[in-house]
Amino acid sequence: MEYKALLMDEAQMMRSLARITHEIIEKNKGCDNIMLVGVKRRGISLAHILAENIKKFEGVDVPVGYVDISLYRDDLTEIDPQAKTADCHFPETVEDRTVVIVDDVIYTGRTTRAAIEAVFAKGRPRAIRLAVLIDRGHRELPIKPDYVGKNVPTSHDERISVSVEDIDGFYRVVLEDRNK
Repeated sequence: MEYKALLMDEAQMMRSLARITHEIIEKNKGCDNIMLVGVKRRGISLAHILAENIKKFEGVDVPVGYVDISLYRDDLTEIDPQAKTADCHFPETVEDRTVVIVDDVIYTGRTTRAAIEAVFAKGRPRAIRLAVLIDRGHRELPIKPDYVGKNVPTSHDERISVSVEDIDGFYRVVLEDRNK
């Protein structure tokens, strides 16, 4: 598929994820009581990379869960009048933990809002933080990521496509025209 611009190759993605990992460790003064929660699909892959980095940098295994936000979407009735059961996995309790939601791209903020609701449905964490690889702007909700790999101003007619090895066979971030 043709794209407008290559925003990140594999090396750039891994450097950004390593930097995000260090920021998470520094802001939390270590890794105690941290849980990473990837937003299905590619956020899960990124959460696992962050967990591997934490293990490499700090020697600590942090639990990694995931959330499928489909049940919590505010446009669910437009998609299907019948609510679907969300596919969520939290390996440990979220109570009194700092939960870091991990997603590939933040755009309007609606996916993040839905992920926050899914976390609260499982308990009351000490704090919820947000880590994203790409922030493309155009927020519709007052949500700001705590950790950002790269800010990429876009138009509404553009799309950011993140590729990860376990789903796509390679790592890459590209800018595409939405209409193509």
